[in-house]
Amino acid sequence: SPKMIPMDLRSVIDLVWDNAQRGIYYPESLNGKLTLDDSYRVNLAITQRRVAQGEKQAGWKVGVTAKAMQQQMGVHQPVFGVLFESGHRDSGVKLNFAALIEPSVENELCITMGKTLRGPNITVEQTRAVIASVAPALEIVERRGVFSDLPLAMADNAQQKHFVTAQAMAYEQATMRLSEASVEVFLNGLTQEMASGAEVMGDPVASVTWLANKLAEFDLALEAGMRVMSGSFTKQYRIKHGDRIESRFIPFGTVSVDFI
Repeated sequence: SPKMIPMDLRSVIDLVWDNAQRGIYYPESLNGKLTLDDSYRVNLAITQRRVAQGEKQAGWKVGVTAKAMQQQMGVHQPVFGVLFESGHRDSGVKLNFAALIEPSVENELCITMGKTLRGPNITVEQTRAVIASVAPALEIVERRGVFSDLPLAMADNAQQKHFVTAQAMAYEQATMRLSEASVEVFLNGLTQEMASGAEVMGDPVASVTWLANKLAEFDLALEAGMRVMSGSFTKQYRIKHGDRIESRFIPFGTVSVDFI
């Protein structure tokens, strides 16, 4: 394959930022030009700009963790993006469909960190020991460009738009096995599928562990209080105007969104 063209990342960051202000999320001039590592650095720099403008980082998302998602996306490794408080919504929210760009929904557990994890070499056992709580959640993602260029999608924050959470439940390390959690997905009242937490890299805790170790490559820690959308149990569900998604997570409870 042709060698990636080295680009001055500062100019790339400016280009992505300026285009996004105008509603262009996947600048064509960057197609095929970024490595995945570059794209994470771009997204992290843009996150810093958004925080400087007054937004608050809520945590992180891990994407493409389930086989169903990997097949759907043609991507065979997990990826990460950023969650902002401005993107958070409570279960039962009515979202304005017209304000969204080709939205889809993913069915996930949102995990809150009780203590900071700093990679590398974090183990699943170490992660289990520092989880504070778990909430049933839906991630609303947008297809703001053609997903064929994975790095461009990551530079645009991994399709993240909203994350919707229901009541969190305290995590009991001794008794809770997130791999054994299940979700039943209802679209407009009709059951679509059931899936288990084992779809998420074998265990959603493994996804959080991957994230802690991945962030260490960028000199970042997975900090106490951060929420992690740990990856979809299922494929993405494309949404139409008027749709209602309700996902029932055992043992964590139900989370729903209406698109009006």
